[in-house]
Amino acid sequence: MEVFTGDGKGKTSAALGVALRALGHDLKIFIVFFMKGSFPCGEQKTLSQLPNVTFVRFGLETFVDANNITKADKEEAKKALNAARKAILSNDYDIVILDEINVAAAWKLIDINEVIKLIQERPEKVELILTGRYADDKLIDLADLVTDMTKVKHPYDKGISARKGIDY
Repeated sequence: MEVFTGDGKGKTSAALGVALRALGHDLKIFIVFFMKGSFPCGEQKTLSQLPNVTFVRFGLETFVDANNITKADKEEAKKALNAARKAILSNDYDIVILDEINVAAAWKLIDINEVIKLIQERPEKVELILTGRYADDKLIDLADLVTDMTKVKHPYDKGISARKGIDY
């Protein structure tokens, strides 16, 4: 199991890099996008055109407000976790990426114990990749590989908005 976390850019990009490499070896990939219901992500357009990649996205049309978690936010995250469980236990996929699951757990949209249970239930052949800031220490302990993306500098700090094709 791999965890990409930290306050720096590149967590999803790193996970998708692993997926791209795996596709070169004909492995099958399943990606669950937590909290990215209708957010326009360029990678999803490309992923939809690749063989051996399946993805689902969950979340509302608006960003989740960590200070005002709604019942609908939790319901979407629960659907995402259920989709992840189904994919992981299906034995149909070699790699399952749970994008932004660390944030969903940290913000209590889903129970961290449910995530741990899912990790413990996964078949050995399934490589599981968890992304998002705020990875729980329990997930870090369970992981084989942990990368903490540390922000040194970011265009946003200078007031530069997210750029289409670069940041999303």
